Amino acid sequence: MKQNVITVSGVTVKPGERRYIDLPLPSLYTHSRVMMPIHVIHGRRPGPKLFVSAAIHGDEINGIEIIRRLLHYKALKTLKGTLIAVPVVNVYGFLNKTRYLPDRRDLNRSFPGHERGSLAARIAHLFVEEVVSHCTHGIDLHTAAIGRTNLPQVRATLNGNDELRKMACVFRSPVILDTETRAGTLRSAAQEYGIPTLLYEAGEALRFDEIPIRAGVKGILAVMRDLGMLPASKIRHPNYKPLISKRSKWVRAPQSGIFRSITPMGKFLHEGDILGYVGDPFGTSEEIIHAPLSGILVGRSTLPLVHEGEALFHIAETDVNHKTGFNLRDFHHEIDPDQENPFR
Repeated sequence: MKQNVITVSGVTVKPGERRYIDLPLPSLYTHSRVMMPIHVIHGRRPGPKLFVSAAIHGDEINGIEIIRRLLHYKALKTLKGTLIAVPVVNVYGFLNKTRYLPDRRDLNRSFPGHERGSLAARIAHLFVEEVVSHCTHGIDLHTAAIGRTNLPQVRATLNGNDELRKMACVFRSPVILDTETRAGTLRSAAQEYGIPTLLYEAGEALRFDEIPIRAGVKGILAVMRDLGMLPASKIRHPNYKPLISKRSKWVRAPQSGIFRSITPMGKFLHEGDILGYVGDPFGTSEEIIHAPLSGILVGRSTLPLVHEGEALFHIAETDVNHKTGFNLRDFHHEIDPDQENPFR
């Protein structure tokens, strides 16, 4: 069967071609032109069409490096199907080192967008029309918001979607959060198109985190191999399964003050375990923070100065026992055998 040409932003890409395309966006008020970078690798043989996107939130830069490394992978020369990689979706936020667009809107609450709407709506519409609509599968790369960090995790709606469940398990992150999509997100818009799309969360905003980056590259390649886009790997991986959680909860600061965590990322917790402390700067009072449920710690604040009510710990509920720790050690060893626990 012969591969057809693909046209992105008016540029036709033939089978076997690799093209870099600038997708025009609304200009700055200085009249400076703004472009969204799109890499299209169009295999000689037909197969799935996968989009990989990053920096929908402009300060979440781990995904940019994940895509850079992915595009240098030599086996892409044998690609079946099509890879469309967009390292920076929110170019405006990236330029300003911020999560948001210039109008303070969150691009990932603006999909599928509209061609005559707000700036956010117009960018979302362009992305759906020029990228998502061409694809059969998707992976969207994120980090925690600024001042927080995330354990590598995949988020997907697994109920009734066997293909998405398989993608999530093949990605081989330590945790899968089985969550419903939120209105306005890229994942929600892709779902309306019938495109199974994973969301990968790992690390911090405005920082390159080596372990999450390596895990992201490995995860995307594993999905591509499973879809038949790349040859199967000859490397044998440790036999561990990701934890699947259907519910998670943020634990918030009981008072304002100085926050101290005593809990490493990825630790399995029992309800009532001590997570950390919040005390006033003068040592006159201190509140103990307890785990309100059993599960695994998948997110945490990195800022020591907090106000009452701020989110400090993110726990994914699970009913597994302490063998969870062995799963996480296997994950660490696979990504970097010389680093015992990079999430402490």
